[in-house]
Amino acid sequence: MSYINKRELEIMSDRIAGYHDKIESIYNETGKAVIGQKEVINSVLTCMLCNGNILLEGAPGLAKTLLIMTIAKTVRETKFQRIQFTPDLLPADILGISAYDPEKGFYTMKGPIFANFILADEINRAPPKVQSAMLSVMQEKIVTIGKDTFQLPSPFFVMATQNPLEQLGVYPLPEAQIDRFLFKIAVGYPKKEDERRIVDQNTMINEFESYDIQDVIVPQDVFDMQSVVREIYLAPEIKHYIVELINATRHPEEYGLEYGKYIDWGASPRASIALFITAKAHAFLENRAYVLPEDVREVAHNVLRHRIILNYEGKAVELETDTIIDEILKSVAVL
Repeated sequence: MSYINKRELEIMSDRIAGYHDKIESIYNETGKAVIGQKEVINSVLTCMLCNGNILLEGAPGLAKTLLIMTIAKTVRETKFQRIQFTPDLLPADILGISAYDPEKGFYTMKGPIFANFILADEINRAPPKVQSAMLSVMQEKIVTIGKDTFQLPSPFFVMATQNPLEQLGVYPLPEAQIDRFLFKIAVGYPKKEDERRIVDQNTMINEFESYDIQDVIVPQDVFDMQSVVREIYLAPEIKHYIVELINATRHPEEYGLEYGKYIDWGASPRASIALFITAKAHAFLENRAYVLPEDVREVAHNVLRHRIILNYEGKAVELETDTIIDEILKSVAVL
């Protein structure tokens, strides 16, 4: 590994340690309502620390809505908004409209997108025009209504969900648009011991307010932690490792990948950037001031899952991209 200035590392370690209690408080408060799903919670916090957005894919009833509501509640003076995507939704229903009143004249009615934490529920149910409007706003963080342009509130975090079970009445997200999500997370079923607790604490019986979620950080804490994450040390060798992993998705024959024949398109440079910044965020959550190869491997599936495009043969054999990622991680060495 390249030389790390010891004094700079100590200073960075002290800064990270200063936020450790706040991160633990978020975990504790989230755990009051969301049982289990520790990996999903880690992934959501990782994306928040990177100022990115997340796509969750999983069956209904796995606490996706409850999770984002709870995390939003832990940040003081922020607004949570749920947008239910349906086939008849229009871009104006999300962004807002310019209206006219004889007494007031023209005025702007802002849409639900003007919030800090957005749950885009079943985003693949909306037509392409609505999906495009939503994803463009996520990228640019600005909204144009009529002749006026508005900056979205900060922090701004979108967690979109899609149901993988239904194929009728849905509009799959195009690869170019889905690439804008920093993470794509596959949400699985809870463990048996967790589900016993879920049965006792379910929200069909208990009101959300009964969990008594406390706001433990302020928006400035989010900005400060995002700033610290960007400064975490990542050695040139780790950067080379990241580039090699991405290159393996594009030229699998150079790495002897058995499943490489099923790849139609490899990951874009956006994937390299995503691995770079999310590995830093993972190190931050592990209370470290430097990135290890393990950090890269921990975030690799969430970063690459939606960025490796299978060919027709891969789809025909129902190959999971996670299987390809597993092989890549085993085949590419850290120099």
